[in-house]
Amino acid sequence: MTGPLLPPANDPGRPDGQGGAHPGEDRRHMIRRRALTLLIIVLLIGVPAGYLVISANQSRASGKDKEAKYSATGLTEGWPSKLQRRIYQVPVPHPAWWVASYETNNWKTSRLYVEFETSDAGLTAFLTSMGMSEKDLRKDSLPIGDRDRDVTGWTFDGPGTWSGLVHEQKNPAPTHDVVVNHDKPGYPRVYVVARTVP
Repeated sequence: MTGPLLPPANDPGRPDGQGGAHPGEDRRHMIRRRALTLLIIVLLIGVPAGYLVISANQSRASGKDKEAKYSATGLTEGWPSKLQRRIYQVPVPHPAWWVASYETNNWKTSRLYVEFETSDAGLTAFLTSMGMSEKDLRKDSLPIGDRDRDVTGWTFDGPGTWSGLVHEQKNPAPTHDVVVNHDKPGYPRVYVVARTVP
């Protein structure tokens, strides 16, 4: 035996109150309530989605700026891998910004090119980890040669005080040519070429 037949679910006259409108609700109030519900749904979905789109565009623009900076060189934005840093003994310090690197290998010599900007304390830590210090940097010394400059696009002709050093080690340990630009006080820019002979 079946129970009493009820009107369709969307019938506002259903006796169980399951129709499209609340009992006693006029049509204008029902439309206003539905519009408010729709607005809340749009805001809950639309605002976060809009934020994600804006954030993605900003991130993409930032990436394009960095990509453009390195596009004319062999350098790739980002830190060298931990393995590369260990093999070539290039301890990029923390903090460091605008880090880029590039590795070349042939039967004769392997090279890792790294550039980064850091703080004065970061420069001290970097040099100390190689057994050197700021006293070893010689003013106007640019030990990175033309061949390596061609590979990376480094020119070393911008403003600022330039200094450099050569950190020679016995094979198979790498040799480092280091150039530092002190154009921004407190934020030196460091260029490193590490060479190993297989």
